[in-house]
Amino acid sequence: MRLRAGIVVFPGSNCDRDLYYALERAGFVPQYLWHADITLPLLQAVFLPGGFSYGDYLRAGAIARFARIMPAIEEFWQRGGFVMGICNGFQILLEAGWLPGALRRNAQGRFICKVVSVVLEGGGPLAAYVGGRPYYLPIAHAEGRYVPGGEMPRWFLRYTPPVPNGSYAAIAGFGNSEGTVFGLMPHPERACDAYQGRGDGLDFLRGVARYLLSR
Repeated sequence: MRLRAGIVVFPGSNCDRDLYYALERAGFVPQYLWHADITLPLLQAVFLPGGFSYGDYLRAGAIARFARIMPAIEEFWQRGGFVMGICNGFQILLEAGWLPGALRRNAQGRFICKVVSVVLEGGGPLAAYVGGRPYYLPIAHAEGRYVPGGEMPRWFLRYTPPVPNGSYAAIAGFGNSEGTVFGLMPHPERACDAYQGRGDGLDFLRGVARYLLSR
């Protein structure tokens, strides 16, 4: 079975093509979704890519969470579909209230672009497919410092020391208990080919594919 995955394109998305290429390599059949669509095609997963949706005006993700496509995506994951947000996509997930907490300005007060090491901890639905090893992935954000709100995540992707942005509990990403929504600040799509210098991101996305095929 080939997994059909939608990639939502917002005004200001800049990682959508990178993600398309990475998902193809990981075994998905990707297609673009426009932010103004109000329905979804038949899909197994929806990805919100990185970038600067709506120019990050107000706060990163604060306008995109009101995009016309968002109610259809919310209904999709509430019915058991899988949604992943990467970087700005993670910010959108939190602004929409689909995951608890918020992402604030980095502790250093500046944009950070570097490769970090992250590891999945606390078990959770993805653990058998992407857990048990560190992943070296790029980050590129100014608002990636996670601060908790409501119920704390029980399983999460954690930065290994040193924490680059002051994120609470070294959290780099996490998902809901049902395993239907997951967000992360690192960019797996930027580490999926030899020309990018490393392949950990491809391993991570292939693990996500195995998880979806197991459901």
